[in-house]
Amino acid sequence: MQREHLGSRLGFLLLSAGCAIGVGNVWKFPWMAGQHGGGAFVALYLVFLLILGVPVLTMEFAMGRAAQKSPLKMYNELKPGSKWAWHGYVCLAGNVILMMFYTVVSGWMLQYFAETAAGKFSGMDKAAIDAAFPAMLADPGKMAVYTGIIVVSGFTIISLGVQKGLERVTKWMMLALIVLMLVLAANSVFLEGGAEGLKFYLIPDLDRMMENGVGNTIVAAMNQSFFTLSLGIGSMAIFGSYIGKERALGGEAVRVCCLDTMVALCAGLIIFPACYAYGVDVASGPSLIFVTLPNVFNHLPMGRFWGSLFFLFMTFAAYSTILAVFENIVCCICELTGWSRKKTCLICCVGIYLLSLPCLLGYNLLSGVRPIAGHDILDSEDFLVSNLLLPLGSLTIVLFCTSRYGWGWENFLKEANQGKGLKMASWLRPYVTYVVPLIVLAIFVIGLVNFF
Repeated sequence: MQREHLGSRLGFLLLSAGCAIGVGNVWKFPWMAGQHGGGAFVALYLVFLLILGVPVLTMEFAMGRAAQKSPLKMYNELKPGSKWAWHGYVCLAGNVILMMFYTVVSGWMLQYFAETAAGKFSGMDKAAIDAAFPAMLADPGKMAVYTGIIVVSGFTIISLGVQKGLERVTKWMMLALIVLMLVLAANSVFLEGGAEGLKFYLIPDLDRMMENGVGNTIVAAMNQSFFTLSLGIGSMAIFGSYIGKERALGGEAVRVCCLDTMVALCAGLIIFPACYAYGVDVASGPSLIFVTLPNVFNHLPMGRFWGSLFFLFMTFAAYSTILAVFENIVCCICELTGWSRKKTCLICCVGIYLLSLPCLLGYNLLSGVRPIAGHDILDSEDFLVSNLLLPLGSLTIVLFCTSRYGWGWENFLKEANQGKGLKMASWLRPYVTYVVPLIVLAIFVIGLVNFF
């Protein structure tokens, strides 16, 4: 069966960026920047994105494009009969575990969009808004409906095919996300009192960085630059397999990183000026989205409108990742079983929905279940993906592309540099072979220490 390809380069860039742009970097990036010295953190983040994110992303793209297969069959295609192929199954497992909780979080975004648009939070005082998020988590029935909408609509789009479904919908959604983001940022920046928030966010504050510890800031920037691209479980390799050889992959990786960073930076432009304009704590961490911001929108002129736009923006950010990972899972299962795309989508739809229920029930009926180190179900599933599968998977990809026992540096370089545009330099080999694996190992160890 001939492999379907994407219809345009823009589709490839927006799909890849959509996979990278998720809930995590939209709310976590601004909050971490605020904690770790504003502009100082942003500068370190950009450095790590360039020296860590770009090389590993280029490798995932190159493996996918050379193999023309899903992550499941990719290793066998590039190094037939080798033991590297086991990582293809780990990639599939990683994508499935990611969707076991990400679909639920996306359902939260959709629910908050629907309820903000319906005026549920209008006129509520701070105590009532603070209580709304725990009340949502305590209601499994409603969460099950919104999670169901995300899962069913996602697999329906994927069942239409790569060009007619995935590419067409993601293109429009990502362009809408960028427009929404720019409108929201412009509104926030011009709020009275918002300039202080901009200063807090963008001007390097070395005193705040020292307060948190320079080492902690470096580690936070390194972690954020690594996890923002979801590298290591083949999420990006699949898009490499859908594109032609016209462009060198180093340049494409840089463009995807730029799009991802633009959205993360703009999220801060939306959040910080608004919080400062209304005297709200910007270091409120995970509760920023669901507790702090609805309070801010209640004070804004046309707050219901701006609040609805913000949660629509967040829904799109989450949904772009959902579609990308669903495509990965479907492609893997199709190649494994030989089933048609529509049959695979139907079975995966039921399977992913059932697998998302433990996370959904982890805040109510299963709240006593704490699988890993006393953490709840969502945090435990997130730990498996973020702290284990992403860093160890990235390490595997780097070793496979640089070692003579794997695909090898020459093969990787030949594939990555095919076409016009920015190319990977051959003199980078010692850095990519020895330094990048050490940085990834450090991220892995630090993640384990912090979690336990």
